[in-house]
Amino acid sequence: MLEVGQKAPDFTLNNQQGEPVSLGDFQGQKVLVWFFPKASTPGCTAEGCNIQDNLPEFSNLNVQVLGVSKDSVKRQSNFAKKYGFEYSLLSDESGEMIEAYEAWGRKKFMGREYDGIFRISYLIDESGVIERVYGKVKTKSHGIDVLADMKQ
Repeated sequence: MLEVGQKAPDFTLNNQQGEPVSLGDFQGQKVLVWFFPKASTPGCTAEGCNIQDNLPEFSNLNVQVLGVSKDSVKRQSNFAKKYGFEYSLLSDESGEMIEAYEAWGRKKFMGREYDGIFRISYLIDESGVIERVYGKVKTKSHGIDVLADMKQ
């Protein structure tokens, strides 16, 4: 994982509408970047919905939200439409951004080892520096947890 105080790596990826989104688009705003393994799976859906449910509060705090996975633009679009996500889901099929944010690596599930996306998030400040790192994410309360942390 990247560390607090590091400059967040820049990126440009297409969102679920096929529009390019770059970190630089959000100068002067905070950005919550949450990485998820696969669109429309139970854990990713719970996490995405909890963030969506709390989107007005993120907006009130001048925080933009970006979800990132290796899913295609079409799959991100279907995921966003199905659950009414009003924030960008970015498609990183090459995995370049995911690797730059150290969100890719060896995982274990049911005794099996494989490479995959870590469920981590970064809160990036208004000048593009990592302000907070969330390495242990509770899918059902991630949005609430980030907001509670920001108010401390």
